[in-house]
Amino acid sequence: MKFTADLHVHSHYSRATARNLDLEHLYLWAQLKGIAVVGTGDCVHPQWLKEIEEKLEPAEEGLFKLKDKFAKPMDAHVPAACRGPVRFMLTVEISNIYKRLDKVRKVHNLIWFPSFEAARKVQAKLDAIGNIKSDGRPILGLDSRDLLEIALEADPMNLFVPAHIWTPWFSALGSMGGFDRMEDCFADLTPHIYAVETGLSSDPLMNWRLKQLDPFILVSNSDAHSPAKLGREANLFDTEFSYRGIYNALKNSEDKGLLATLEFFPEEGKYHYDGHRNCQARLHPQETIKNKGLCPVCGKPVTVGVMARVEELADRQEGKKPPRWRPYKSLVPLPEVIGEAKGVGPSSRAVEQVFGNMLSSIGNEFYILCDASIERVKESAGDVIAEGIARMRQGKVEIAAGYDGEYGTIKIFSDKERKAIDKQLALF
Repeated sequence: MKFTADLHVHSHYSRATARNLDLEHLYLWAQLKGIAVVGTGDCVHPQWLKEIEEKLEPAEEGLFKLKDKFAKPMDAHVPAACRGPVRFMLTVEISNIYKRLDKVRKVHNLIWFPSFEAARKVQAKLDAIGNIKSDGRPILGLDSRDLLEIALEADPMNLFVPAHIWTPWFSALGSMGGFDRMEDCFADLTPHIYAVETGLSSDPLMNWRLKQLDPFILVSNSDAHSPAKLGREANLFDTEFSYRGIYNALKNSEDKGLLATLEFFPEEGKYHYDGHRNCQARLHPQETIKNKGLCPVCGKPVTVGVMARVEELADRQEGKKPPRWRPYKSLVPLPEVIGEAKGVGPSSRAVEQVFGNMLSSIGNEFYILCDASIERVKESAGDVIAEGIARMRQGKVEIAAGYDGEYGTIKIFSDKERKAIDKQLALF
């Protein structure tokens, strides 16, 4: 069975997240996006786990569905063209901050669970180590290797996935708090990791350049801090619709159940280039080298981004594919395409109206971005938006790359082009 999964999200118990980041709104937005399996996020947080247990009930093996009394009020807000089954998988992200190999390390790791029992066992272990109540994503002084051991001892079917492995400050290979090799981070337990998450600021093409990543399959998820950000990145599976199906697709190198990943253009991620956000200094890695790693405005060391870090560790030419490679599609979120076509911000009321109309008349967002005919998009939303989606599919976008926590900005049209298309339409 083909389905799309987004398995790295958060809850309203995590810092800097939306108040409505609850199971009901994840259920709603999963349908609007076209996602069939979504992570719960934060499932070792005591209050959130209690809420999860109250609102979900067992469905397929290792998957859960929202109980009818919580789902039905949300169904009224889902257009008929977008309706589909939504299942939840128990997931959590842990922030590990510790000293290893004479340096302070800051690594984020994901754990995916096949059952409430497995989640509760890990919860009990972590509760004895540190504070798991103050943040949905707990911050623990625990070595990543030891967290992996705890996960495996709790249940060998737990999946452990290093999160957004290139993010400068909090990741296994990040320039500021990470390692040069995955084995340095996870030591003797490295063979028990089957997948790594690329993060918004890198794509598979970049990750293929490291031979050390060949044993791992690459997954992509949204790391959503609000329901509307669900599906910024996701995974396309064709396997048994169950936790075991997902587990086997990631663990077994012969299993082709992970078909592809759906990706941000990596330049749009917050840490693609080097730079200083406070100084508004965006630097290509070559400029960083020229400036000897210093900001041209304030003279302090810049935050080294993903592009430079990949180049530093790469040992394979660009374009060569590792054994476990999978295809991928680079997408621009539909509200951003609409905003570009209209020359307004993606959060504007005009964009929300068109977005809603397109979902009602065509289908969910992934279907519109990837599969709907351009003619169908024209009928629903007009020539400019249709042209924007066509250009996105062809990779014809210009991006001022993100840096030091600042998202990149997409340009699909110049003002002149937008007016020319509108003028042609008016003449017609």
